[in-house]
Amino acid sequence: MKANAAGTKDKRKIAPKPPVRAVPGARIHPVVIYPYRQPDDLADLEQLFDLVGWLDSEKGLYARPITVIDRKTHLANAANPRYLAFRDEVVARRSEIVDAWCVDTCQMWYSGMGLAHERGGSDDVYWLIPGDFNYATPAGHEVLAKLHDLPEICIDLKQDVCIGEITTDHNNSKQLIDNYGTFALLYNWFPVEAQEIRQYTERPRSEFFAIRHAFLGEVLRRRWYAYEQTLVILLHAVSGDKRMSRFNVGAISDLPEGRDSLESAIQQVERAERVLKSLWRERHHGDERWVERYRALEAQSEEIRRTAVGILGNILR
Repeated sequence: MKANAAGTKDKRKIAPKPPVRAVPGARIHPVVIYPYRQPDDLADLEQLFDLVGWLDSEKGLYARPITVIDRKTHLANAANPRYLAFRDEVVARRSEIVDAWCVDTCQMWYSGMGLAHERGGSDDVYWLIPGDFNYATPAGHEVLAKLHDLPEICIDLKQDVCIGEITTDHNNSKQLIDNYGTFALLYNWFPVEAQEIRQYTERPRSEFFAIRHAFLGEVLRRRWYAYEQTLVILLHAVSGDKRMSRFNVGAISDLPEGRDSLESAIQQVERAERVLKSLWRERHHGDERWVERYRALEAQSEEIRRTAVGILGNILR
């Protein structure tokens, strides 16, 4: 899609496609992650919560949506009448608000999906919906109209997890970060798992996914990371021989100009490395001579990180 078509705000109402129940008794639990920074323009959130309101009305298939709002976001906007009105008149009427103190976005996922899982049943599916994307563009409308396919794939095809992939060009900063940072580090720390993950998705850090009840329960009982949790979920899925699918979400972005800053890119690479190192130690600390193996991998990891930062610096500065 052309940049002007994807980037221009458009307040036309969306018309989601009617869902099709695939398994009697199965319910889908939508979990919406409210943006950490309250946007000046509410058009994107208005479009998203049009969809959320529709989901709330389809009670035969969908559980009441949950919207997680970080307390720091709320307190920063406690004197903002537009935020308070939108929260009370739109968000609270169309979903259940969960106020939570969170370190990062993934901890917001943890609060919302953990609560939904406690209320769910064995055939249910949990659907993560990030709130900070440009849903008010024509491309955003297309995404919202088909996004319900993500959890329905888990039901129809009996998949344990389905990852939503955003359509980007090869110069998109998130793709560059994953190519030179995430996957390079993943091949260092978990080479076998990395090969299998790449067969399923090019977006190992996607914020769009749906996950079945049993697998989410397994994930919740493990250590939950405050960032890059999708990557951890995929590693658990591969090592646990889970059934995985991917779904093309469409051409949508959470970036104002479609590009991360170099500072943000470096932070994302460093976070991925920290998570992979921690997860490797968790799995191997009881092995004989694990310390020597860890030190060798850590030295290689440092070189990979430095190379990734250098490449990204040449492209994003």
